[in-house]
Amino acid sequence: MDEAGSGVTKTRSVLTPGFFASISGKLLLLTIAFVMLAEILIFVPSVANMRLRWLQDRLSAAAAAGVIIDGMQDVELPQALQNDTLMATGTKAIVLRREGTSRMIAVQDLPMEVDGQYDMATVSPFGAIRDALDTLVFGGNRVIRVYGPVAETSMVIELVMEDAALRRAMLQFARTVFVLSLLISLITGGLIFLAINRIMIRPIRRLTDSIESFSQDPSDPVRILSPQKGHDELAVAGWHLSAMQEQLQRTLKQQKNLADLGLAVSKINHDMRNILSSAQLMSDRLADVQDPAVKRFAPKLLRTIDRAVGYTNEVLSYGRASEAEPHRRFVQLSPLVDDVVDMLSIDPQGNIEVTVRVPNDLLVDADSEQLFRVVDNLCRNAVQALLADAGEHVARRLTITALRTGSVVSICVDDTGPGMPQKARENLFTAFRGGVRSGGTGLGLAIARELILAHGGTIALVEKASPGTLFRIELPDRPVPLNAFRNRSSQ
Repeated sequence: MDEAGSGVTKTRSVLTPGFFASISGKLLLLTIAFVMLAEILIFVPSVANMRLRWLQDRLSAAAAAGVIIDGMQDVELPQALQNDTLMATGTKAIVLRREGTSRMIAVQDLPMEVDGQYDMATVSPFGAIRDALDTLVFGGNRVIRVYGPVAETSMVIELVMEDAALRRAMLQFARTVFVLSLLISLITGGLIFLAINRIMIRPIRRLTDSIESFSQDPSDPVRILSPQKGHDELAVAGWHLSAMQEQLQRTLKQQKNLADLGLAVSKINHDMRNILSSAQLMSDRLADVQDPAVKRFAPKLLRTIDRAVGYTNEVLSYGRASEAEPHRRFVQLSPLVDDVVDMLSIDPQGNIEVTVRVPNDLLVDADSEQLFRVVDNLCRNAVQALLADAGEHVARRLTITALRTGSVVSICVDDTGPGMPQKARENLFTAFRGGVRSGGTGLGLAIARELILAHGGTIALVEKASPGTLFRIELPDRPVPLNAFRNRSSQ
């Protein structure tokens, strides 16, 4: 018991994944990753736009000062005022261009050359993204030249500046965007995780737990899943799983009942065989009795007891194999049918008329004992149906006919009883479900079908206009080997 328990625990520990290996954890990580990817795609144009706004603000501030100073004709600003202007705009030089002329508004430590030039009037979206990434990666110690138009005028303002301040502003913006993106990713991932966990993961885990619990004890009705309400895929899967578990439980219960029944039948037949063996020994002595009535019935009694002994032996071996292979040979069908009629022991008070229309010379290629069982089962079912029919206006008649067409022999068992109920038709030839009368097991038709199929033939319920039931059996002859045909032809 301990080993079994430890085995179950080990299996559960192996099958139960960690959080990040589970669907929930993977979903959370993928959600965060996808949201971060979306934020990155948004971040690149955002930082490029931020750079353009930063530079445009510097141009606007410098343009405001330049227009005022330009209004003072032939007046040069003191160096202290120029330094204040350059400090306020964060530049090293401010130049105002108009109508082909240029005027130096303010200048301080003008470098000999610049590392990059940017025209704010003709910048493209892709160019802005390229310049922004270039500043983030390689900027910080470069001198750049930026110029653009002043409002709606023809004047152009030009700035010479270091990009260190620009890069610091861009990095600050990038950190802010990253933190916001991470927060948005975590919040979005958490909300999606909670929603998906409630909508999908919990129902899936419930289905998994039900399958595991049911597999440990399929016979326990409590372990059958109680499906939840809903019309989504998981709810439908739950309904199907519950139905499958119920069907499997019924099947297992039926198999257990069949196993118990088989054991009981085997025990009964073991003792019955001993009793029939004793009856067989006593009936052998009847052959020596000179009474005419005894001499008439003794052979039939002996054949009946022999068949009963054979049936018990077959039942005892049924657990090890299916019905025995038929030992086929050409036998006369008429005597076999007469034995069946004699075995029926029809009560004369039952008013049942039995008609046999089988040619005396009709031969059938079959196992005589197995074919007797088939015809006997069909005829007994017909007689029981006729006796159970309370209608007085219907003639109680059982008709057995047979004919040969080529290499196929057709045998029909027809009665004028109440007919086959619809429920019995739906489970025809199914053991324990195809019974017609109350208390019937349906084994007779199931056995008959198995025996006929072993002969390569067919048995079917035939529809007819008049009341009653009609079964037709069709048995084909075995193919004749070529060598046997030649030997037969040469004789």
